[in-house]
Amino acid sequence: MSLSNWISGRVFKFVHGNNLVYNTCWEDPRLDHQALQLTADDRVLVITSAGCNALDYALAGPAHVHAVDMNPRQNALLELKMAGIRKLEFEDFFQFFGHGHHPRAADVYQQTLRSELSTWAQNYWDKFLRFFDNRKRTFYYRGTSGTFARGIRFYIDRVAKLRSEVNELLECQTVEEQHEVFGRIRDRFWSRTMKFALNRDSTLSMLGVPKAQRMQIDKQYPGGILSFIQDSMEAVFAKLPIHENYFWRVYITGSYTQHCCPEYLKPENFQRLKTNQLTNVSVHTDSVQGFLEKSEHRISRFILLDHMDWLSEHLFPMLELEWQAILNRATEGARILWRSGGLRTDFIDRVHVTHHGKHVALPELLTYHEEQAAKLHELDRVHTYGSFYIADLAA
Repeated sequence: MSLSNWISGRVFKFVHGNNLVYNTCWEDPRLDHQALQLTADDRVLVITSAGCNALDYALAGPAHVHAVDMNPRQNALLELKMAGIRKLEFEDFFQFFGHGHHPRAADVYQQTLRSELSTWAQNYWDKFLRFFDNRKRTFYYRGTSGTFARGIRFYIDRVAKLRSEVNELLECQTVEEQHEVFGRIRDRFWSRTMKFALNRDSTLSMLGVPKAQRMQIDKQYPGGILSFIQDSMEAVFAKLPIHENYFWRVYITGSYTQHCCPEYLKPENFQRLKTNQLTNVSVHTDSVQGFLEKSEHRISRFILLDHMDWLSEHLFPMLELEWQAILNRATEGARILWRSGGLRTDFIDRVHVTHHGKHVALPELLTYHEEQAAKLHELDRVHTYGSFYIADLAA
């Protein structure tokens, strides 16, 4: 391993092992719903991240949603959201997770929310509930990805001095308007300073992008990581409707609006979760493999995000064990979604598992829906992944 790779790995491990990395999910659940076609019979496994999408899937009414994450801080965040849904009225809940700030955060937490949490989550929020107590530095500017977003806000406001134009862009109601406004912003935003920052592994680590994922993009995308980021932002701000893009709005402004927010933050969906669907969500601090090996349930829908990029580079034997666990606990015809920073996940071809007593290559057991995945990927409101996959697992 080269020195640069070792340093990058250490930075990434520090960021992920000691912090709340994601304060909001960075995967578009609208695509997932079209791909998953959830029914009342489905049991879903999703990597927790910030928990937004686990709640989103629950709204479709599956039998159960298992949110699994190795980082207990991410699970503590989902626990806090679930406690808020159970115990708060919508206005207070939206203050916390819509505005990212509540003027009485500490009191509400101590009097209403704390008793609903696990011991680990209680200990975490006892220390970090301050993430919600500052109106100017909201929850969405906390954690490692939030710290990056705060840096972008500083750059927009103080360095590039583009705040009025960015606000104008966010208010656009048509793609044609966006294209015109973004054309005025583009060159001023992409200064040498910004290009330098976004080409650093340390910066990308704050966004949860490991060196392995960055290397995939550098090898597979013309112009490498910087060109990929520039083209992704062009798609988001000049080609896809921005007025409904809550992913980018929250990092640019530090908050959601009731018209531009995740589904769980809409009043009618909040009430549905409170009265019914939330009982079908559970939180597990474990690896995907560990959870599946302990579970007594068969899983019919798996949402694996992009974590296989990292496993494929550093812990390939663990990746094979994970797929074996998936195969062992999957129902007949189970569907699996994953994303990648790269344009291809060639490492899947190297995975071998045992199926009906035979040692087989994983691709022999997967039926890909390539056309559907490609069409959905073009509509991705986040647009920071190189590729998106939908595959059915053989019985």
